[in-house]
Amino acid sequence: MLDKNSKIYVAGHKGLVGSAIWNNLKSRGYDNLVGRSHKELDLLDPTAVKAFFDVEQPDAVVLAAAHVGGIMANLNYRADFIYQNLQIQQNVIGESFRHGVKKLLFLGSTCIYPRMALQPMKEDALLTSELEYTNEPYAIAKIAGLKMCESFSLQYGCNYIAVMPTNLYGPNDNFHLENSHVLPAMIRKVHLAKCLNEGRWEDVRRDLDLRPVEGVTGGNSESEITAELAKFGITSEAVTLWGTGSPMREFLWSEDMADASVHVLLNVDFKDTYAPGEKEIRNCHINVGTGKELSIRELAGKVINTVGFKGELRWDNSKPDGTPRKLTDVSKLHVLGWHHKVEIDDGVQKLYDWYKLGICINHN
Repeated sequence: MLDKNSKIYVAGHKGLVGSAIWNNLKSRGYDNLVGRSHKELDLLDPTAVKAFFDVEQPDAVVLAAAHVGGIMANLNYRADFIYQNLQIQQNVIGESFRHGVKKLLFLGSTCIYPRMALQPMKEDALLTSELEYTNEPYAIAKIAGLKMCESFSLQYGCNYIAVMPTNLYGPNDNFHLENSHVLPAMIRKVHLAKCLNEGRWEDVRRDLDLRPVEGVTGGNSESEITAELAKFGITSEAVTLWGTGSPMREFLWSEDMADASVHVLLNVDFKDTYAPGEKEIRNCHINVGTGKELSIRELAGKVINTVGFKGELRWDNSKPDGTPRKLTDVSKLHVLGWHHKVEIDDGVQKLYDWYKLGICINHN
């Protein structure tokens, strides 16, 4: 077991989940934490990763670093998603084994499951049929990662566990208009449309100064800004979102995900992830989610109400919807002693508050 003096390396400690895991460990009194930014340590570089492990010799590793993005990013940068994620996993898990790391927690994604998996998705739905085409390379990389954890634990007696979170959102989210996930992108689009609708140009400029869009900042002219935002479906009259709005999705607050991850890291061993006496041990990963879902259209309604946008909501049916439904069965996680706390209504408000606060802080 890990104690308060154990050295824990959190890979990806600046990201959405990694930063929340770091803070959760700190709040529990685990202060011997190690983190490196991408500039300080390139996880794609095996020599650099080996040198880091040689020096730091961590007792435990949380692998929260990954190359991630939304539907369009997954579709357009297929080689990047499979290569970079496989490389990160190969380097970090490999060096963890070579350096005798006691406990490793690998973070995957529920996109590992087949496109038409039986709902809600149990862990044993893995590899039962074809994946969703848009994120197939990323999913294959994550499947390889969880199988590495499973295989090292079975062959060498390691204590490596993989958790598969559902769609995450929360503080330090990515609000890029094209490459982010659905909820943060939706919040930013609706926020900017509201500002345009109310003639709040100063707020639009602050937003673009903090997060430029294709080189357009708050310093550009109103006509240039208007033209750029219109390319992303943002106008003073309406917000246009991708797809039909019909897909069903489950959302988990990132700080809940962090709490679940730390709970598993501290309280669950590999032997707890499968039934004793199984002849073929597989699917030892653990789903992490709420077990609750809503449609993208319903989510958009919640965002519009939270932001207070008075314009129209439109849908671009020419854009992909992605997997029709993706609900996790979280009964395994519940048996292991953890339940979520933040519901979606509170979560949307919390994320919008965080987003607005970030613009104010950077402006001041």
